[in-house]
Amino acid sequence: MVSARQPPPPDDFGGEEHTETGMRLGLPLPSDAADPIDAGASSTGFKKIVEPPVQDVAASIDASAVPAAPNCTPPHPGANALTVDDVANVDALPPTAFLNRELTYLNFCWRVLHEATEARTPLLERLKFVSIVASNIDEFFMKRIGGLKQQAMAGLQVATADGRSPQTQVAECLAAVAQLERRRSEVLETTLADMRTQGIAVVAFDELSADEQASVREHYVNNIFPLVTPQSIDPAHPFPFISNLSLNLLVTLHFPKDQDMRLARVKVPIGNGISRFVRVGGGAHKYVRLEDVMAKTLDLLFPGMVVESCHQFRVTRNANTERAEEEADDLVELIEIELRERKFAPVVRMQVAGGMPTVLRGHLAAELGLDEHSDVFEAEGMLRQRDVMELAMLEIPERPELRDAPHSPVQPADLTAKRNIFHTIRDQKSLLVHHPYESFQQSVERFLKEAATDLKVLAIKMTLYRTSRDSDVIKSLIKAAMGGKQVAVVLEIKARFDEEANIRWATRMERAGIHVTYGVVGLKTHCKSVLVVRRDYDGLRRYAHIGTGNYHSGTARLYTDFSLLTCVDAIGRDLTELFNYLTTGYEPRRRYSKLLVAPNLMKAALLKKIEREIAHQKANGNGKIQWKINALEDVDIVRALYAASQQGVQIDLIIRDSCRLRPGIAGLSASIRVVSVVGRFLEHARIYHFGNNGRGEYYIGSADAMHRNLERRVEVLVPIEEARLQAELRALIEMQLAEHPGAWHMQSDGSYHRTDSALPHAQVRSTERAEQRLKEATRANRKMQK
Repeated sequence: MVSARQPPPPDDFGGEEHTETGMRLGLPLPSDAADPIDAGASSTGFKKIVEPPVQDVAASIDASAVPAAPNCTPPHPGANALTVDDVANVDALPPTAFLNRELTYLNFCWRVLHEATEARTPLLERLKFVSIVASNIDEFFMKRIGGLKQQAMAGLQVATADGRSPQTQVAECLAAVAQLERRRSEVLETTLADMRTQGIAVVAFDELSADEQASVREHYVNNIFPLVTPQSIDPAHPFPFISNLSLNLLVTLHFPKDQDMRLARVKVPIGNGISRFVRVGGGAHKYVRLEDVMAKTLDLLFPGMVVESCHQFRVTRNANTERAEEEADDLVELIEIELRERKFAPVVRMQVAGGMPTVLRGHLAAELGLDEHSDVFEAEGMLRQRDVMELAMLEIPERPELRDAPHSPVQPADLTAKRNIFHTIRDQKSLLVHHPYESFQQSVERFLKEAATDLKVLAIKMTLYRTSRDSDVIKSLIKAAMGGKQVAVVLEIKARFDEEANIRWATRMERAGIHVTYGVVGLKTHCKSVLVVRRDYDGLRRYAHIGTGNYHSGTARLYTDFSLLTCVDAIGRDLTELFNYLTTGYEPRRRYSKLLVAPNLMKAALLKKIEREIAHQKANGNGKIQWKINALEDVDIVRALYAASQQGVQIDLIIRDSCRLRPGIAGLSASIRVVSVVGRFLEHARIYHFGNNGRGEYYIGSADAMHRNLERRVEVLVPIEEARLQAELRALIEMQLAEHPGAWHMQSDGSYHRTDSALPHAQVRSTERAEQRLKEATRANRKMQK
């Protein structure tokens, strides 16, 4: 078996998982409106990195191809057939045995986009999925393409496990994105056309009547025009700074008696209360895009001048600006520097609307330091399609069928009794909450709220990665500290795109007397855990929460996650050890009896458990592995799963997005199936199940099977040992593996196929299961009261 520790693979250059901030399902995305005027020095981009071999690779990919059937996604480029000889030695597999992380993530975006084409998806909800994919692609360029270009600039030529250099990955990703964006624009146009038939129209300014144009113009003058700042582009003015993801107009104009052409840039001020879609007066749902209004009213910005043309463009900047924190005296100051650098980071992509003349494209590319042929892209359809989320969120009470039925998390079945939450946990030892079907507010937030006011609680320790803007979690911590309790928070201020918010929270918590630390140098603290020390009737007792998701009330209504509330003493002792490590950085001889902790123990433990299943398969024929995770990228883990499959171990993998492993290959992975579940909620929970010769083991936690999670982060997996809680995890696994409308089955070529099914979606069944559990618990409580 391969070693549990290896040097970081070349393509694992850090950064958050795409879907922590991408695919937010309507949550606020990173702001692009930070620059008041956007005036500044010229921004320099990456050096040209494209070489002839890369052009050959890109040319070999048919970017115009689309899936042959509506329920299929494209195959993985280069996923060739493997022979028996190719797979005989699992430690010497050819590169084609592994899929590429970036390309498999883009395939996930295809599956998300498919939700926008489903007849079962309400009309406005389809726009949500279009927006999510657009946001995901923006972040893909900011983090993944940006990082790959950095590697290429540094001259890194070491191939990944799938045999691709950084340049090759960039070329293949760009081809795949072109195909995906073409399809996304088609879906958007179809959806907008369908909306028109339902009385919701996005129209061009020229389609409006004279009275409507006058009304829109008046609204623009009174509410938006004062925010607009035109900027000249000429030798007397430095090229303006173009903020990340902003939408911009490039205007060509001249004086009436002077034919010398001049250029100006105008930023479209979307955000901070200004909508992309301007509603036309009256009762009808008719909208016109703001940039269209601005283009038709340029006489207000340039009075007396002749406007010749107006073209739209936007840029995407690299988000990989991390510095070595080992050299920092002040980590907060280091992150603040990184944030400033990110604002001015090199451009990795420029998009222009169709019809921009070549000379203007070339001028912009030169000013931004871009290669006109490899870094500039003509967009399909409207730019910044992420903004259609505004339309998806329209409130039309008289047309409820246009939106999903409102979802309200139910009260957790194990927390229905009106009593102290610590007494409930103490009586049950452990209880499991399934979000968003069961309420985060009535479980996790309640746990912290009662801890803050309970006179017997002496101390609260917590890891914090992301939280909401108006966080009740932090309010409870502050209340606890101000009430005299010992409160310690390990805050991960390097959570990508949440750094500024986390720095603000750190300052606020420190002012309240909370002991704030930032974890271990060189490692991100990604685990989700709370430890509460309470003086019970029989002495000090540790109560704990360990979850698969962040302490964020917004995402807790949109992401599927598990929360374990427990007072099992061994888990409490392990968490004490973990927090001592996190607050000091000292790790010698730490011992954990229950938890699997990364980076030092988790990967080796998972590999050992895989080997144990191989032994059970050889001895008894009952080897079994079932995982539900967000991504499978670590090469050592993939090799171990291949080795297990070669011995006949039954392996079921429910993997949301990236997956390096190829299932269903004779002699290598014939006993492995991979299912991806896509639906209304973002699948986010992690479950690791091992058959263990009939004595099943279940773990939940924060870690995916990725190199960064297993070797470069502090992560925790906690065992679920109570039979009734294991039954809940077993039920979820079976529901997700069953045929249902959200189940996509991965093929050996890297494509995914979905079959039409009359069964309810697994997420619908999870909703029904939570409601049924609550009804049963309510009836049981009533009987006890009688």
